[in-house]
Amino acid sequence: MDGVSAASIGENGMAEFIIRRRMHGLYLSRKRGDLLELARELLGMHSWFYRNVCFSALIRGADIYGWKESLTKTWLYRGTLHAVAYDELPTLLALHTDESYLDRWYGREIVEAFEAEVVRRMEDGVYSRAEFRRIFANDYDAKFIEAMFSPWGGVFVRLARQGRVAFRDMASRDFDLISAEPAETREEVLPGLLRRYFTVYGPATIADAAQFFGFWKADARALRSIPLDDLDRFTLNKQVYYYSDIGDTADIPETTLLSGFDPYIVSYADRSASLPIEYKKRVILSSGICLPTIAVNGCVAGLWNIKGRESVVEFFEPQPPRIERAAQDAVETIRRRAGIWK
Repeated sequence: MDGVSAASIGENGMAEFIIRRRMHGLYLSRKRGDLLELARELLGMHSWFYRNVCFSALIRGADIYGWKESLTKTWLYRGTLHAVAYDELPTLLALHTDESYLDRWYGREIVEAFEAEVVRRMEDGVYSRAEFRRIFANDYDAKFIEAMFSPWGGVFVRLARQGRVAFRDMASRDFDLISAEPAETREEVLPGLLRRYFTVYGPATIADAAQFFGFWKADARALRSIPLDDLDRFTLNKQVYYYSDIGDTADIPETTLLSGFDPYIVSYADRSASLPIEYKKRVILSSGICLPTIAVNGCVAGLWNIKGRESVVEFFEPQPPRIERAAQDAVETIRRRAGIWK
């Protein structure tokens, strides 16, 4: 089913069509007041820095009262931290149940025995990496302890991806035991999740979906075998874009704030629709950090942040005074609202 013809609209028109649809689907040109439903529709919210979840929710009009406890922070696709609705965890975690690098380093039997010991300690009230390091310091060598309790991986990531632990809340560094083990296989959940991705994030390509879900090339090929006849599509530059035709969409806002790691930017393999190539290195640092940005007519044109109690706005190129004022006012509004529910 072809919902739109690229040839009939033209390249410039298609760029606007893509931006308009994506901003509508991602609640950047309309509002979503319910935080949990927003997290469900976005398939989780990136939380490398937890306050970006708060910013992202406020930008999209969500009520953030109690947000640190109402969302669950854990590791999902792309090996990164996300804030999700707890009841979504079994489905989302089913995408990545492959072997941990710890199994390859030390052997599955050793890792599972250590993992069981960690769980027993958690049942007795131990929740932090620092406390676990002290408890096990005399029983294992320093290299093993460092690997098991690494902040970038280790046993807690392994347990989290099984649905057995998660962070205690959005701001905590400690963990709680949970029960959210996947009940289905990747093959069972993937068709539904792929359609959900294209419905909210589309127009997007299979390569974009593979980037979003964190699939390697071999896994990405499996996406192409999933029937998508119920979705609309068009071809642009030899790439097929899928989306769900939802009828009328809101206009592209002249000025829009985007959170750090905003899904509007990081959820696509090809980011050129929203992030001009000449600004990419100023937005996505060599460390992988994606800064909070300002979009003008749907395209990134500057940076913003809240440092202490100050709102900071920086455009890459001079902008009309009304746009500069609108951006400054929007950041100040976020600063005030985020401060209420710290």
